[in-house]
Amino acid sequence: MDIITSYGLLLILLAAVFGFLMAWGIGANDVANAMGTSVGSKALTIKQAILVAMVFEFAGAYLAGGEVTATIRSGIIDQSYVVHRPDLFVLGMISALLAAGIWLVIASYLGWPVSTTHSIIGAIVGFAAVGIAVESVYWSKVFSIVGSWVITPLIAGVIAYFIFMSAQRLIFDDPDPLKAAKKYVPFYMGLGGFIMSLMTIKKGLTHVGLDMGELEGYLWAVGIAVLLVVIGFWVIKRIKFDAGADRRMQFNNVERVFAVLMVVTACCMAFAHGSNDVANAIGPVAAVVSTVTSGGDFQSQAQLAWWVLPLGAFGIVMGLALFGHRVIKTIGEGITHLTPSRGFAAELAAAGTVVMASATGLPVSTTQTLVGAVLGVGMARGIAALNLNVVRNIVVSWVVTLPAGALMSIIFFFTLKAMFGV
Repeated sequence: MDIITSYGLLLILLAAVFGFLMAWGIGANDVANAMGTSVGSKALTIKQAILVAMVFEFAGAYLAGGEVTATIRSGIIDQSYVVHRPDLFVLGMISALLAAGIWLVIASYLGWPVSTTHSIIGAIVGFAAVGIAVESVYWSKVFSIVGSWVITPLIAGVIAYFIFMSAQRLIFDDPDPLKAAKKYVPFYMGLGGFIMSLMTIKKGLTHVGLDMGELEGYLWAVGIAVLLVVIGFWVIKRIKFDAGADRRMQFNNVERVFAVLMVVTACCMAFAHGSNDVANAIGPVAAVVSTVTSGGDFQSQAQLAWWVLPLGAFGIVMGLALFGHRVIKTIGEGITHLTPSRGFAAELAAAGTVVMASATGLPVSTTQTLVGAVLGVGMARGIAALNLNVVRNIVVSWVVTLPAGALMSIIFFFTLKAMFGV
């Protein structure tokens, strides 16, 4: 308790610095979920993708990041074990931020798309299990995360496979693919609008006073989907295609339509991602700030300090701008060759999986979901279309993330305890 009153300002400063590092890592690594497929399919250049993502990631993080300390406080650690030792809780959260931030920087440098959520959870589990008590960790939560390594990529891959195969059969295998595109693409627009609306409503707007009920959310999503179908028919009818173009040129024209859809879905994914995953950085920061400012009263109602949310938003943008291209390249180009139609199928499948997971309470990683979807699209062309070396490295990085975060967190936790004489 003494260190909180004696070193309160220093503890908050450490949490802010390491929280910024964590947010930087989120921007450098996780933003590939929103932009990797767009770059890989050539719908956007990497510079365009970074600019678009900077706007929508920042908007999502700053406008809809919201109050997130509850999950960090009570979702992983049993509060009863730390309520009388807030000093250990504060040092642990600072250690977890530093450990997760460093791991994300390492993974981003290597081009590994890892889960930022799993990084911070692994770090929190590490200091709690070793530094407080093994029983203080809600292990069922950890085991469900391990299970999600297999379940979520598999679900996303299957959905992406069927979305892409449906486009292949309905449009690209048709004797007149342009005519088929005019007939079916508006319905893909509607499906995309429905899924992206649900994702934004469920994950992007729940913290700005727009937490809609289940029925209201679905009604809005259906309304937006119908509107997009109508707009799709109107727009596509007015696009001038060369009727005498050869089949290859017709395919290129159809891909141009899917490229436009990809840009829209990428913007929605970036907004929802920014609003959701900024919690991984600002949650521990907010927990430290509220505990320190309340004088160690762990039970007091946590308030989000005005500077915490901009800190996380700015960190995400900086990490994206300086380091994001490495993981974007892995997602967009390293796994399999993507076209706009394949990228659209993967992004739509990933978003759909995240929405279903939110509804069922299944813990998911948007990174693993997107990678699984890209794999599903690649499998539609046969296993030879996949770069198995890249896939192997990605899977290894997923398995390593939890223990790597936990180990570094333990080391930093005991180092901080020694430094502060706890």
